[in-house]
Amino acid sequence: MKKVERKFSALVVDDDQMIRKVEEKLLASFGLETKVVNNGEEALKLFLEGYTFDVVVMDMEMPVKNGPEATRELRAMGVDCMIVGVTSRGDGPEKVEFEAAGLNCCWEKPLNAKIVRTILDELEMKLS
Repeated sequence: MKKVERKFSALVVDDDQMIRKVEEKLLASFGLETKVVNNGEEALKLFLEGYTFDVVVMDMEMPVKNGPEATRELRAMGVDCMIVGVTSRGDGPEKVEFEAAGLNCCWEKPLNAKIVRTILDELEMKLS
């Protein structure tokens, strides 16, 4: 695995503790500084408190505030970082709604090294 040249930061937003741990470790293996929260409401609070991230990995289905709701609110707040949706649902109307909320891209769970590399390549291109 190629480490990135620049230190990127990521926020993992998922209500499943196991998924949060897996994604956190995967992102860390690529050198990303990672923070995790349980739902979209907690993600919004972090941004309102002044936190910034290069990428947000946002689950679609969560209690309190789901991925599409949180994504729409983040974009309305002016958050322009990469937001990557993750879902176990595959293609369908829910995924279309999620993408329309302002995602940069959407992947099926679970994330893997190839997907993370794709995300990082896009981040590095955006900065160059």
